[in-house]
Amino acid sequence: MIIFLYNLLAVISIPFVVSYHLYRSISRGRKTAFTERFGFIPASELKTLAGSEVIWLHAVSVGETIAAVPLVKALRQRYPRKKIVVSNVTETGREVAQKIAGVDLCIYFPFDYPFAVARALNRVRPSLVLIMETEIWPNFIRKARALHIPVVLVNGRISDRSFRRYLKLSWFFGPVLRLLSAICMQSGEDARRIQAVGALPAQVQVTRNLKYDISVPTHSVPEREQIKARYCLPGDVLVFTAGSTHEGEEAAVIAAYKAAKTVDNGVIMVLAPRHPERARQVAGLLAAAGISYRFRSALHENEGALAAGEVLLVDTIGELLNLYAVSDVVFVGGSLVPTGGHNVLEPAALSVPVIFGPHMDNFREISALVLAGRAGIRVADGDELAAQLQALLKDNDRRRQMGTCGAKLIAENSGSADLHCAVIQETCDW
Repeated sequence: MIIFLYNLLAVISIPFVVSYHLYRSISRGRKTAFTERFGFIPASELKTLAGSEVIWLHAVSVGETIAAVPLVKALRQRYPRKKIVVSNVTETGREVAQKIAGVDLCIYFPFDYPFAVARALNRVRPSLVLIMETEIWPNFIRKARALHIPVVLVNGRISDRSFRRYLKLSWFFGPVLRLLSAICMQSGEDARRIQAVGALPAQVQVTRNLKYDISVPTHSVPEREQIKARYCLPGDVLVFTAGSTHEGEEAAVIAAYKAAKTVDNGVIMVLAPRHPERARQVAGLLAAAGISYRFRSALHENEGALAAGEVLLVDTIGELLNLYAVSDVVFVGGSLVPTGGHNVLEPAALSVPVIFGPHMDNFREISALVLAGRAGIRVADGDELAAQLQALLKDNDRRRQMGTCGAKLIAENSGSADLHCAVIQETCDW
């Protein structure tokens, strides 16, 4: 009866879902993905999977896709003959997925309508489905179970806000969770919460956080100079990068930067909005503040370098790791406004001190560990961001100490991909 009502509401929602996605595509200047979202994956793309067992990994957006990289790498090493398909919901997530080494095919995840998920599963024909971070789609999971396809929830977590919602709807989510073959949660608290929602204790294992298995390149001094030249960043100026910023916090970041421009040798800010299509809006804030800027997409290596006090405004995706690698201080956005925060491990792994705001609900464990490991600083608001930024830019020794602590933190907490693969091996008996 519950599933019948769910599917009835799903069918009623089709006109609204189609209208919303059409609006998003048009407003962002992107092609619609209706064919794949309704399960019509082109046969020409599926040719690459012919004759092979398939592992289907679903990661909803950019953050989940980046977190999945260590798992993709581990799966490719252990099962070199199997094909790996990655699905996403967002356009930016798909663009990131297409750049991951070892991925054979990228597709859009189907809408959770019975006919759409059935068509997608029958066309991909996976031997295993992995779902990143507590994406619970009842029809997809039920259909996979009916086709005897094991489904494993990987890198699972439940935030405080989500937990309250899941508990209220445990009568709905509990039966779906019990259809999963295994559930891999990031922490003991996450494991407790998923069981409170309805998962069986025998299903649940703690496999730590895949984000600690982040693989970041180590750059020599000449390589760092080459990266700086690519972004027109001079070698003798400090670089402050504000990454993954959201609407409502760029003004505070810009104000902090203006206050910090008086440090010795000057400073350049790299400002990378979480959603690149907002770059024009952010450019308006910079112009209003009287700050000169250049768009990343308009840079050319043969152009002159940016001057101290200018801003590199990033309107592209997939470049934050390179920019973090040549930064002296990083602020990770989504944390001065209540959006749950973003991954602070990337700059920490690159030995760069990291600053973040108070709203880290989605990264509570990670942010606490970064603070305890003295690799980062939490600020309460824009004023404190300005003060801490200035203090760090003026203190070379403190920046080096925090960077060393960050690299050590990552080294001590890695190994999640191996734990996940052990669960997968046991589940599939490969």
